Amino acid sequence: MRDETAVVDSPVRATRGRLIELDALRGIGAITVVLFHLTTRFPQVFPGVDHVPFSFWAGEYRVLLFFALSGFAIFFTLERIGGVMDFAVNRFSRLFPAYWATLPLVLAFVWLGHVEQLQIPSTAALANITMLQGYLYLPAVDGAYWTLTVELGFYACMIGLWLLLGKKLDRLEPMLIPWLALKCLMFLWEDMPSRIAMVLVLQFVPYFIIGMLFYRIWSGQRQWHRQLPYFAAALITLFLTDKYDMFLAGCALIITFAATLGGALRFLNVRPILWFGAISYPLYLVHENISFVILLKAQAAGLDHWSAFALALSVIVPMAAALHYGVEMPASRWITERWKARKSSRSGGTERAGAIRL
Repeated sequence: MRDETAVVDSPVRATRGRLIELDALRGIGAITVVLFHLTTRFPQVFPGVDHVPFSFWAGEYRVLLFFALSGFAIFFTLERIGGVMDFAVNRFSRLFPAYWATLPLVLAFVWLGHVEQLQIPSTAALANITMLQGYLYLPAVDGAYWTLTVELGFYACMIGLWLLLGKKLDRLEPMLIPWLALKCLMFLWEDMPSRIAMVLVLQFVPYFIIGMLFYRIWSGQRQWHRQLPYFAAALITLFLTDKYDMFLAGCALIITFAATLGGALRFLNVRPILWFGAISYPLYLVHENISFVILLKAQAAGLDHWSAFALALSVIVPMAAALHYGVEMPASRWITERWKARKSSRSGGTERAGAIRL
């Protein structure tokens, strides 16, 4: 959808047409999320249970990487769609098949394992089918699913901007300033309705914006020097409204994406890391509660903490791969093909009807 006469400011897109490094970053992010939950989060939830004797780097930093990656990647969808329904079908085909396939697996592990700390009411479990449990203030089937609420809010914001600004999003950057200003307002207005803050993803909007700004550079729609004020605005917003480590995380993301566009991270493009990037979404869906149940039951059966840790990994990684190849990819293709066929039949019917009227 972009203007082909625009200056291409990124040699990566000009020469290769795809940033494989982003898949590698997604794979590294997925691995670190799993390690964090199995080594740091597990003893927090179950403090009296033995666990591996190290804690992976705490904090939300891995999730912030995913938010920035979403900000970058959302344009690949926006470039291809012709309307809101195209966008909705695209995002549905990407998120829901693997999610729906995972829900009964997680529930089965938790309930059959009799792990009361991880169980939720049946009404809340049913609400999870919609993926809107966060907006309903209901617990998620898996604690890691809170980010799905954030992603849905981001999608709503982006389709809103797409409708407001037009398909080319020519005036996107100036619209980012009011969005950041709303985060500042949230910081100052303690009684801001929480659902408004959730839908507008105000807590994490600077990280999405960082990814968006880098996409515009990579695609050739904007030059580096024209984006600098908006990078500064995102960082200043973080500095004024968040903890210092979150500001540093924003700085680290900018450095990481700049290195990616400059070709400095090509050494990450190795097959195992890229493979984890491919299965990152189903791995994210299955890794937390299922691993927690395995860790508990394995140690109750007499395994040491390292053996339990290895057993959990040996279950969730193949499970994620099976969901990716057996559900996520084929379901996405099937839904997309059906939607294209439906649109084609509708347009054909319209053309025939017009011909008859003529």
